[in-house]
Amino acid sequence: MKTYKTEMLKQAVLVVLLSAAALMPQPLRAAKGAPAVKAKDAAHATQGQAKDDDGDDDDKADKAEEEKEREREREAREQEKIEQKQEREQERQEQERERGDRLYEKGTRALEKRQWEEAVKLFDQMIRKGGDRVEGAYYWKAYAEYKQRKSDAALATLDELNKAFPQGHWRNDAEELRVEIRQARGERPDPEGQTDEALKLMALDGLMHVDPEKALPLLEKLLQSSQPWKIKEQALFVLSQSGSDKAREIVANFARGKSNPDMQLKSLEYLALFGGKESRQTLEEVYASSDDRKIKRSILGFFMIGGDRDRLLAAAKGEKDADLRGEAIGQLGVMGARDELYQIYQAESDLKLKKRILDALFVGGAADRMIELAQHEQNAELRRAAIEKLGLMGSKKTAETLLKMYAEEKEKGLRKKVIEALFLQGNAKAIVEIYRKESDPELKKKAVEQLSIMNSKEGEELFREILDR
Repeated sequence: MKTYKTEMLKQAVLVVLLSAAALMPQPLRAAKGAPAVKAKDAAHATQGQAKDDDGDDDDKADKAEEEKEREREREAREQEKIEQKQEREQERQEQERERGDRLYEKGTRALEKRQWEEAVKLFDQMIRKGGDRVEGAYYWKAYAEYKQRKSDAALATLDELNKAFPQGHWRNDAEELRVEIRQARGERPDPEGQTDEALKLMALDGLMHVDPEKALPLLEKLLQSSQPWKIKEQALFVLSQSGSDKAREIVANFARGKSNPDMQLKSLEYLALFGGKESRQTLEEVYASSDDRKIKRSILGFFMIGGDRDRLLAAAKGEKDADLRGEAIGQLGVMGARDELYQIYQAESDLKLKKRILDALFVGGAADRMIELAQHEQNAELRRAAIEKLGLMGSKKTAETLLKMYAEEKEKGLRKKVIEALFLQGNAKAIVEIYRKESDPELKKKAVEQLSIMNSKEGEELFREILDR
């Protein structure tokens, strides 16, 4: 296999070299081996000079046009590098957030397993690392230290929390925990001997079916206590599934930010999953009133889960934060809102957001819209992006469109992009067709370069044909 690949690589190199040589204009090849010819008489010399002057003018015009084309391509490459750098930075930040979220989730799982020391280590890492969930990490680190009977360390961590986030979302939870720790100081609390809250929750769940009026205040009180997150999450779940208006209102209050961000996010999620019209209205109200981008981004995802296309569309059109607009646009793509996305695209002027819409149209499988934009978009950069998406969509119709565009297109850079798109489709047959019809050496070379890394039957046949000439 290694030998075969080596031979193929050698063959591809030979093809590129031989293609360039074979495509060299005949006058240029003749000029390399021909001696200089002197003029026989003055008249012929004058006539020849005039022709040369005309030829020089044509050459200068061609060179000027080629230079303009190269300059356009250089500018496009530079712009693409800038955007790629920005995209890499956004991806890096997103990866950092994801790593932080995973670390936070590991910490909460350690709490559920009563692995207090491991939880302290994980939340301490989260605090040093920084990110959106540092405030919660302080709280749970203090909680785990308290469960280790390290009350001094736990209170010191709560002091750090209060200093770092004096007006934070966890301040009420932190104060409740501080009171609990102080009440226990001087005693020898046995964490393993505490009341079995999971068993109590099961009893409350049963009571919800028999006497909801008695169960609801008990569940609400449990949610406001300093019990482990898993217990609170289960309590929210019980409330969300009850179907009671009062239970829904309790969950809605937590969704509005009555407690900490973890509780708020889970409440919003349950409203999206189990709620009706009133719950979706609550999501919209929280989205409008919140200044927390993480909360707002999550709500956009919940709109998608709940099939709430109208509210997503409103955010995609009216949201002032470009990143959140992009998130709403992406969620519309997942929902397959092709016509709505196309309308937004037509009205949008921001280049970056238009690219996000192209991504969403691609996710939504809007091949017809992508074909239209690839053919008629006035901005060359957006046209290139649409052409690339056509290559990734890979259908017979998109392949036919790409070939038609190649035949009609004048700009060399866009023709190269079409060849790349056909490469993405794995459409070696179409690239071979382009090679056979093309007269431009640079574009023929581009076709050969793409074929040389496709390992296709059509490409191999063409290589042998070229080498046998």
